[in-house]
Amino acid sequence: MESFNTLRFVRDEIQKLPDLNVKPSGGLSFFCDRIGRALTLISSEREILVFAALQWVFILLGYLLWVQMLDWIPEDVWRSAANSRRGSLVDVVLTLWSFFVVGAVAFPVGLLSGCIGATHFLHRQGMPATMMTSVNMVLPSMWSLWLFHWVDGWITVKQIMERLPKKRRRSPMRRLASETAYYAWKLGVSGVLPSIVTGSNLLRSGKNSVRFVKDNLKEVAQLRLGYSALCWLVGISTYLGTAVMFAAIDIVPENDAVYRYVYDAYLWAALPICVAVAVVSVALRPIYLIALCDLYADHLARREIVPYAPESPSTFKSAVIVFFLLIALILAVWGFRDELGLNSILSTPYPSRQ
Repeated sequence: MESFNTLRFVRDEIQKLPDLNVKPSGGLSFFCDRIGRALTLISSEREILVFAALQWVFILLGYLLWVQMLDWIPEDVWRSAANSRRGSLVDVVLTLWSFFVVGAVAFPVGLLSGCIGATHFLHRQGMPATMMTSVNMVLPSMWSLWLFHWVDGWITVKQIMERLPKKRRRSPMRRLASETAYYAWKLGVSGVLPSIVTGSNLLRSGKNSVRFVKDNLKEVAQLRLGYSALCWLVGISTYLGTAVMFAAIDIVPENDAVYRYVYDAYLWAALPICVAVAVVSVALRPIYLIALCDLYADHLARREIVPYAPESPSTFKSAVIVFFLLIALILAVWGFRDELGLNSILSTPYPSRQ
């Protein structure tokens, strides 16, 4: 999480803003006002839809990959977890697996998100914006894009898991503090992606993002709140749709223990999740990214700064090599989990309730 430490100051700086808790009204209307401009760009640059659709595919594949470890955990371990208040090595292994899967997904998602931003900046400057020109523009910044999306994706996944119902509920004050920190992070990094796309490294992009947010706090907050509200609606609909699906389909046979069907339940949940991710990745996120790039480009114009595409350094090759090494590591864990002793660890019951 060294990259999070690099960008921690972004969240901390935004949390110091006196108006952080005074959320501006009109977030949904502000977001909707941006739809027309985004659709105009998308209609002339159709590759944006390709980038967005590929994001959806990789996120869904990442979920299906993550689910596989749940199938390696025996029924008695799930049963012991339900009757325990303590953690175990199973939690550590699952957390590490989740972290590396998020990292694997972050590489293509970072590349594709960067391409959407690159298409916007190329189009705005009157330059040809094809799939290849957009890809070539972001390749030099691949390390920064990957690390940023890895950190941001991990923080997002953890926050989603925190919001799910649990046996042990946190106090309202702890939940409020968690949501405030998450909002400050999401608001603070609003300018990171457009800054990376226009030639800055990760640390410089964090600093640029803080200035961008402070100079355009109302507009950025309205855009973030509108986007978040729509994502909340998608999330709640997905949760309800999953409950309806489980009620309609006999995933867990009546009078049978649910612990035997944990993997099956998560696998079936991929159906509503697939729909939800499609709505967010293909419909909402491109509009949000284009609107952010619009605001950032206006911000640069006011400061008389011309966006530029960095020259392609050799570091891109190292990012690709590390990415494929990560994929090889994940596949090795999958294929040789017994030889690595992973099955033995995942078969260790949780400590009994004391």
